[in-house]
Amino acid sequence: MPSSRFIQIHTLTSYPAVLLNRDDAGLAKRIPFGGAVRTRISSQCLKRHWRTVDHPDALKSCPDGEGSIRSRWSFERFVYRPLVDEHNVDPAIAKAATEKLMELVLGESKRRKAGKKRQSENDDASNYPLRTNQVTVLGRPELDFLCKEASKICASARGVEAVEEALDKHFNGKGKEKLKENLQALKMGAGLDAAMFGRMVTGDILARVDAAIHVAHAFTVHAEQTESDYFTAVDDLSQDSPENDLGSGHINSAELTSGLYYGYVVIDLPGLIRNLSDDHKLAAELTRRMVSLIATVSPGAKLGSTAPHSYAHLMMIEASDAQPRTLANAFLTPVPPQPDLLRNAYEAFATHLAEVGKVYGRPNQRRVIAIGPADALRSAIPEGEFAPSLVELATWTAKHVEATA
Repeated sequence: MPSSRFIQIHTLTSYPAVLLNRDDAGLAKRIPFGGAVRTRISSQCLKRHWRTVDHPDALKSCPDGEGSIRSRWSFERFVYRPLVDEHNVDPAIAKAATEKLMELVLGESKRRKAGKKRQSENDDASNYPLRTNQVTVLGRPELDFLCKEASKICASARGVEAVEEALDKHFNGKGKEKLKENLQALKMGAGLDAAMFGRMVTGDILARVDAAIHVAHAFTVHAEQTESDYFTAVDDLSQDSPENDLGSGHINSAELTSGLYYGYVVIDLPGLIRNLSDDHKLAAELTRRMVSLIATVSPGAKLGSTAPHSYAHLMMIEASDAQPRTLANAFLTPVPPQPDLLRNAYEAFATHLAEVGKVYGRPNQRRVIAIGPADALRSAIPEGEFAPSLVELATWTAKHVEATA
């Protein structure tokens, strides 16, 4: 099997009566495209569900490699608490040492400034939580290393006032340089999530990690289809009240949408393998899991009232060395919903795929799974490129990753 630089994943997934991704007003997110407004699902929403879902192929259950922690509380949970609970360090000394490491790693933060302000106002600044002013992405290897360093600093500090001196002595007066060297030398220090989806950093100690998996916003292949859902909540005990109130206990409305969504994901294989410290086997396993998750995991908004669980009708995976290209323009003209939305979408997809292939050439390898009128795809996708199941499609994709030089 020839090696490839990029894996491109295209999907079509249908959802009835859902509100998958909301904006700040509680309405479905939208995007104008091709002269029509479409319902969309943001890439942030999709990535979070793929990262955190409980699933047989969950990323967090991958046996090799540690995950990443996205939180404002990472230093509190994984540095300070182990110092106090596992190493029996005095809480005041542990807090001071953790704060000093936070400043070295992240810089002087708004959290630290706020703590000083509270102290000047005679508040108990020692109780101010050890959290950052923004969510940070840190790998468990990085946090475990910082906890070990903090433990050594605490062991040599004779009280809170001596923590800074102990830290300088521990790092021989080169705290930033030493931390940068040690953190960036950790194997997959930023964690699997960062290796896959990237990490932005503002300081110079943590290594910036470029995303190896690029995720587009999913959008409906047709114009938006929405309905305002008027609903009530009945008070079960109201009829027994002295007033014999027959009204509703609550009245409200919510927007619901339905649609067939086009999704697009690109995996930069050399970037992924590099981020995983050249572990081809792990890159192949993560890619196999991603194929499974993309096809079967839905955004989970309004679970109790809409059950928004759907599998992809179509998943096409392309392996190539060429510059990736979205096939979203197959739906630049909104697909008509009648007489058969899915067939119309398949035909538009196949027509555009054939045209792009004729002008620009086709990828090295391609495999497809499809539910429904798959004959509408045959003008661009020959019979031999259809895979019998998602499992075999995911396995085929993983083999491409293993073959990547």
